Amino acid sequence: MMTEELEKRDGNIRGEDYTQDGTVDLKGRPVLRSKTGRWRACCFIVGYEVFERMAFYGISTNLVIYLSNKFHEGTVKSSNNVTNWVGTVWLTPLIGAYIADAHLGRYWTFIISSAVYLVGMCLVTLSASVKPLRPPSCGKGIKDIDCPKSASSFQIGIFYCALYIVAIGTGGTKPNISTMGADQFDDFEAKERFQKLSFFNWWMFSIFLGTLFSNTFLVYLQDNVGPGVGYGLPTAGLAVSIMVFLIGTRYYRHKTPSGSPFTRIAQVLVAAIRKWKVVSPNDPKELHELSLEEYATSAGIFRIDHTTSLRLLDKAAVKTGPSSPWTLCSITQVEEAKQMIKMLPILVATFIPSTMLAQTHTLFIKQGTTLKRGLGPKFEIPPASLTAFITISMLITIIVYDRLIVPILRKYTKNPRGITLLQRLGIGLFLHVLVMLTASFVERKRLIVAREHGITEKKQIVPLRIFILLPQFVLMGVADNFVEVAKLEFFYDQAPDSMKSLGTAYATTSLGVGYFLSSFLLSTVADVTKKNGHKGWILDNLNVSHLDYYYAFYAILSFINFLFFLVVARLFVYNTEINKTNNELQEAMQPSLSMSIIEEEKALVNNLVCNPSQSNTL
Repeated sequence: MMTEELEKRDGNIRGEDYTQDGTVDLKGRPVLRSKTGRWRACCFIVGYEVFERMAFYGISTNLVIYLSNKFHEGTVKSSNNVTNWVGTVWLTPLIGAYIADAHLGRYWTFIISSAVYLVGMCLVTLSASVKPLRPPSCGKGIKDIDCPKSASSFQIGIFYCALYIVAIGTGGTKPNISTMGADQFDDFEAKERFQKLSFFNWWMFSIFLGTLFSNTFLVYLQDNVGPGVGYGLPTAGLAVSIMVFLIGTRYYRHKTPSGSPFTRIAQVLVAAIRKWKVVSPNDPKELHELSLEEYATSAGIFRIDHTTSLRLLDKAAVKTGPSSPWTLCSITQVEEAKQMIKMLPILVATFIPSTMLAQTHTLFIKQGTTLKRGLGPKFEIPPASLTAFITISMLITIIVYDRLIVPILRKYTKNPRGITLLQRLGIGLFLHVLVMLTASFVERKRLIVAREHGITEKKQIVPLRIFILLPQFVLMGVADNFVEVAKLEFFYDQAPDSMKSLGTAYATTSLGVGYFLSSFLLSTVADVTKKNGHKGWILDNLNVSHLDYYYAFYAILSFINFLFFLVVARLFVYNTEINKTNNELQEAMQPSLSMSIIEEEKALVNNLVCNPSQSNTL
């Protein structure tokens, strides 16, 4: 590390501009700002994400229909199998984040996980294509759902095994690819820090571009040509995406592993508990801290000044005698733990919104199977294709928000983001309440029409166009523009430098827990509402079910969750000095900035530390 610092100093004397955030190349050498990172590197990372999203949503979007038709699973079982798998996909990133931060680094964790991901996708394709592995069919003229033949236990086992291999692979890709993209912008350089503000918006744009392709073209192929082709194309797309990523290797900036974030947090908690009777000093200078020279030789760890939040944890830094990593921690280590712990209430507030997404991949699609889907004499809209309208509305909303709304808000708030991340998240949570109210009213209308026409059988079609479901899909897209983008950026931004992958894993954990929570709520409500001789709200026959009640129940849950969010967001203290960095970013937006001012601002950010007296709330 000292050799790297000397190389940087020698380079600066020669007029070369090295990054200041500790990023290196794959061989651990300092990297030049002019030859690496920024959008030059991000274009390969964003290119990967387009194809990878096409692969993932090529499976997940239409999976509930595949399980219902091919494996003859009922409404609750098929929905829960989808949400359990997707929940696993979004929880495994906790493991991937640990491996990246503690051992392999983001790049190599991503590469190895991508290989596992590709193997899983190949196996999914084979299980839907090769005759001994795929579910039996009854030949032409007989729909899969009407075929009396059932898949064998071996065929079912192979398919689910393939799905969970995919889940393991995504555990290493999801928390590291977006984090690695954000790492391409140096926080210690004004213009790059400003460019980074738009990264997560365009990152989500790339996600939804790939998702749009899978929700339309791939879903149509799966329903009308066959799942073999429908799964084969996204598998090929994933292989292409990995190649795209590898091509950009020489441009990437890397942050070296800084040790297990879980161990560092656990050490703080254990040390604080062991010294729970010890009185913390009023003067933070009396707490244990490493010297600046020790931090200069530490990989990926930057010194953080003491803050007044969660003061109970300060006991971990009180000197009481013989010490070890489990009895005495530095102020910086304590502050890292504080930053991760104080985000937990916000994380909890995102669980219910994540269950909303689960409905779009399960019950919303099942609703579409009961409606008229014809366009012309031969073409039928696949029910899963309605999720394309989520993607379209998100794409439009992201562009409008980033290019029109943010510049207007910026003039009034002086915040480079227009509004704070928690304000953006709060807007999305409120919109989720409206989404479920809309879904409840639409389903109520569908059931009324079904009763008016005497439609009570499972396979009968209600004489309403499938487009009646559009409002709930479009509103979900608008809401998720606020929720998903803000959530990802918030957890990355507020995590300490040494735990960025874990911060990103918080965002994926939100989705994972949300999907498992959806499975629990669906099963519980289905069982409870069948008691005392009642038919129940959620049956295999949606024409006699009461999804309108279930959606209204979700609207109430969402509103309660919104109130909870308002409380925890109001109490949250940002750990970055937004007031100071905003001035820097405002300067970065001025095209007439002189080089001397840029250098002054760089020096300011380089010395920036957490200040408890300056914080922003909701």
